[in-house]
Amino acid sequence: MFVDMELDRIIEEALKEDLGDGDHTSLATIEEGTSGEAQLLMKANGVLAGIEVAEKVFQKVDPDLKMNILITDGTFVEVNDVPFTVEGDIRSILAAERTVLNFMQRLSGIATETFRMVKEIQGTKAKILDTRKTTPLLRELEKYAVRLGGGENHRMGLYDMIMIKDNHVDYAKGIENAIEAVVKYMKRTGKKLKVEIEVRNFEELLDAVNYGHIDRIMLDNFSVEDVISAVQIINGRYETEASGGIILENVRQYAETGVDFISLGSLTHQIKSLDMSMKAVIKRFYDNAPDLPENW
Repeated sequence: MFVDMELDRIIEEALKEDLGDGDHTSLATIEEGTSGEAQLLMKANGVLAGIEVAEKVFQKVDPDLKMNILITDGTFVEVNDVPFTVEGDIRSILAAERTVLNFMQRLSGIATETFRMVKEIQGTKAKILDTRKTTPLLRELEKYAVRLGGGENHRMGLYDMIMIKDNHVDYAKGIENAIEAVVKYMKRTGKKLKVEIEVRNFEELLDAVNYGHIDRIMLDNFSVEDVISAVQIINGRYETEASGGIILENVRQYAETGVDFISLGSLTHQIKSLDMSMKAVIKRFYDNAPDLPENW
């Protein structure tokens, strides 16, 4: 799923940020060598994401920790569900706890918000896309969470697609100049990349449609009514994408315009983390006591 070296580096830096020269609270309160168990407890309903990351965090802190996965990524979970338990050195469990939660809460929040959007547009042909509005260094993880929620990934970065945005158009002094420059660049470099252009109004739309040499047109901040008109003008010649000002309350209206894609930066930069916590599992002395006589 992930590039292991990259994920390992991210986890190492996250642990270093949190642990510094040691978890002094646990070192002071927990006797060395004490073993125990903890469980992840859901405190909100949503789509689970980040189990594999959690497993790697525990292993990075202490290879002897044993994680028992009870619910897998992409599953819809409810309050009081327990996706996993972990056993081993208590100091190690507590050292990993916050880093595990920080990753899982954010990724599960992204997966859950994506799931809401996807569910809202069911029955239409539109697909929900993310954007590059991601947390630095966590893009691969956050885009994975989008997929778990039922969405699809837009380009991963600046390298895997040509996307001519408003600033490119303005600097190039027009739609046609920008597209023509892209055509020349691809010919000169031998690159074979998908080309998308962002348009802000019907004048730019007509310029893009008439000039061609593109694969997709993004309709930026178009109203629902204007998207309907734009889709009719494009008439299937290019893929269509609506973006800007789209929220849960109006995403269905945009999907029903006939647009192919709806891209939402809010999936990764305005989400609410899904609430969950790590709780100690305490086995009291009477948990395994024999049954008492009926008349005790």
